[in-house]
Amino acid sequence: MKRLAAVLILLAGALVASRFTQAALKPGDQAPDFTTQASLGGKVSTFSLAAALKNGPVVLYFYPAAFTTGCTIEAHLFAEAIDRYQALGATVIGVSNDKIETLNKFSVSECRSKFAVAADTDQKIMKSYDAVMLGKSDYANRTSYVIAPNHTIIYEYSALNPDKHVENTLQALQQWAARNKK
Repeated sequence: MKRLAAVLILLAGALVASRFTQAALKPGDQAPDFTTQASLGGKVSTFSLAAALKNGPVVLYFYPAAFTTGCTIEAHLFAEAIDRYQALGATVIGVSNDKIETLNKFSVSECRSKFAVAADTDQKIMKSYDAVMLGKSDYANRTSYVIAPNHTIIYEYSALNPDKHVENTLQALQQWAARNKK
């Protein structure tokens, strides 16, 4: 009986954990358009996905909260790789539920003024991308998307561990660029 209870607990935990790491939008889906306040280097501007896609692909990554350990690691990794993204013609934008005042500081210190981070205080963007963390509606799940200029999602990756988001999105961009050489 104890063994059965342990198996059921493990299965329930696996189901919950899988929800934390699955995005509903998959490659081939159309990316929902959005416009929101963003901060780059501590300066607030308006970020429009449609406008950014006119310049090339967009790496849209959701993260739970500025200045937390995992989100700081992830921001540093994106900042360190920004030249590689730019070489592929891509724009990087991070999105969280943080207020723009918090993101002004985060964009300078943790993002190193290399890419913008956007405020989604009403969770409309997170909800449209199914990136709301289960059980914590104020927080985004750690999910990264690569979006082609035609608004098509070409890659998605969800994992609470921040380590592979940069590597995986760069690889997806490189593959997309190789297929779309003119």
